[in-house]
Amino acid sequence: MKAAFLVGVRSFEVSEVPDPAVPDDGLVLQVQACGVCGSDLRRWREGPPQGDGIIPGHEVGGVVVEVGLAVTQYALGDRLAIAPDVHCGVCYYCRRGMYNLCDSLCFLGITPGYPGGFAEKMALTGEVLANGIVHRMPDGLSFVEGSLAEPCSSVLAAHDKAGTSLNDTVVVMGAGPIGCLHIVVSKARGARVIVSEPNERRREMARRFEPDALVDPFAEDLGDRMKELTGGLGADIVICANPVAATQTQAVEIVRKAGRVVLFGGLPKANPLTTLDSNRIHYGEIEVVGAFSYHPSFHELALDALRRAIIPADKLVTHTFPLEEVSEAFETAASGEGLKVVVSA
Repeated sequence: MKAAFLVGVRSFEVSEVPDPAVPDDGLVLQVQACGVCGSDLRRWREGPPQGDGIIPGHEVGGVVVEVGLAVTQYALGDRLAIAPDVHCGVCYYCRRGMYNLCDSLCFLGITPGYPGGFAEKMALTGEVLANGIVHRMPDGLSFVEGSLAEPCSSVLAAHDKAGTSLNDTVVVMGAGPIGCLHIVVSKARGARVIVSEPNERRREMARRFEPDALVDPFAEDLGDRMKELTGGLGADIVICANPVAATQTQAVEIVRKAGRVVLFGGLPKANPLTTLDSNRIHYGEIEVVGAFSYHPSFHELALDALRRAIIPADKLVTHTFPLEEVSEAFETAASGEGLKVVVSA
């Protein structure tokens, strides 16, 4: 089979390798679609850990082509959507159902020894089937749509945690693929949505999701614009959907008293510190919360939301590439010229 290995900084090699052996307690998936994630782009820019080649990709849709002797819950031809998280099931957090906070969390396509979806086939071991995130795709859902369930899941979980509702004005900081998903989910929950995005091309693409307002924070004062749009109150919820520390600082400035700031996008590991106005958080009783990954139930919910077209996959996916052109897929995703880029069979 063909597989794409990240072998260096911004460097892939597509090689012929043996097909994965089917585990007795697992299965082999024929990969039909795998999305390019922002975290994939970060590792592509930095290079693989320890310089070792790894098969990335963790937003996967595919079909079962081999089943291990001990597997009874899956069959040949099953259409599956796969997410990356593999939890241990026994730590403090797993025992309390907080699987995304597992002390020993591993990730398909990220953790060494867990090959990902930028390949024609991938093996899912019994560990993945038992402690990972694997769901059957609804009838009628394409594999490209199924691959979108993974990024949708984290967005759905973040808004569940924030309690986004009809009463809320939500500011989304950043209009990349994830930011646009935040627009969609905020509106689906009944909120008014304002988008802050300095890139003209991304503002233009965000229009297809019909936010209530689009702001260029380099051209106008976002704080003043928010006061204008909210009668001087400020946003109820601010979602930081990009890896930029300055937007986290600004989020605390534009949220109302007793509002919520959700730190959704992680900062670069080499420079993870940010600056927040502690007095404003203290005296205004502002909640600042992190949002990372999700409970597996949100992956199933995302598949249903895609099936019902609550999440418009056709507006999100702007480019698809074959596996042989994975380098072009990453260059396109990094350029910001499109939204969601998917490597598809």
